[in-house]
Amino acid sequence: MSDSFASLKLVPKSEVTQSAKDFKSDQEVRWCPGCGDYAILAGVQSFLPELGVKKENIVFVSGIGCSSRFPYYMNTYGLHSIHGRAPAIASGLATSREDLSVWVITGDGDALSIGGNHLIHALRRNVNLKILLFNNRIYGLTKGQYSPTSEMGKITKSTPMGSLDHPFNPISVAIGAEASFVARTIDSDRKHLVEVLRQAAAHEGTALVEIYQNCNIFNDGAWEPLKDSDTADDLLIRLMHGEPITFGKEATHGVVRESDGSLRVAAASEVGSDAFIVHDAHVEDPSYAFALSRLSHPETLANTPIGVFRDVNRPVYDRQMSDQVAHAKETRGPGDLAALIRGKDTWTVS
Repeated sequence: MSDSFASLKLVPKSEVTQSAKDFKSDQEVRWCPGCGDYAILAGVQSFLPELGVKKENIVFVSGIGCSSRFPYYMNTYGLHSIHGRAPAIASGLATSREDLSVWVITGDGDALSIGGNHLIHALRRNVNLKILLFNNRIYGLTKGQYSPTSEMGKITKSTPMGSLDHPFNPISVAIGAEASFVARTIDSDRKHLVEVLRQAAAHEGTALVEIYQNCNIFNDGAWEPLKDSDTADDLLIRLMHGEPITFGKEATHGVVRESDGSLRVAAASEVGSDAFIVHDAHVEDPSYAFALSRLSHPETLANTPIGVFRDVNRPVYDRQMSDQVAHAKETRGPGDLAALIRGKDTWTVS
């Protein structure tokens, strides 16, 4: 097993060589033609052989939504669970089976609406699982209602006069919960997607990866300016650890730190390229990564960072729990389930 995937060191290594084909199930992939989910599925299937983990030791858990069909198309173990509860179910699996590599597939509606509570608690606990959040800014499965990430003024079937809700920024939510690994990528950028997945897999603890995904039926082109070669360079800020944060075809703009500690975008002609900060994904204080997440403009998509925002070491929940159980067995001996159920006060009812 490659040492680069530290978080999988407890998962048995495969003794056979696996390819992307080995991770494709015999089920017909049934998303709308042109859906961004196809690109994500192909990216994940092409990446998994690198883990060196037997497919029998990998589990995909999903909630409800278009993205949640994902487990059917993976030739691994999988569970299509209930709306918003995938992080909770995956947490139970990861804490009870440290020999498994557990992945959560969810969407912006599934994770951030009914599932918001489960998501933030999985993140704060730092359970050893990987969460892929597909964000298309719409409810696709239920035919085009606005979602928690839809921009203000969004006209949909459920908001015919425009949404009044201020949208969630999933990266900000995750960092606010002090997630130990937070990243963003794009469905159609296979190289970037796979690289982010590599870094997420190498992380010990909960890794959240937001994936900008296109719903070509109910919200087509939501992220198009970030994909169009004519505009992408001027909108996308590619975060690379240890590198100055710059963007534009000629690195004409970058990110600078203000006297009050906040971050803003500035032109090199205004501040000089030496003023651009160097990205450090390992900063312990989450306020730095949070400030990066607030640079993007939800309507115009200007100044949108992609890449790894935060990657820090924190105690892993499932490992700490195992240590507690082992300590209890060592110091108190084996437990008595029947005695625990009876408790100290019991009655016999005739």
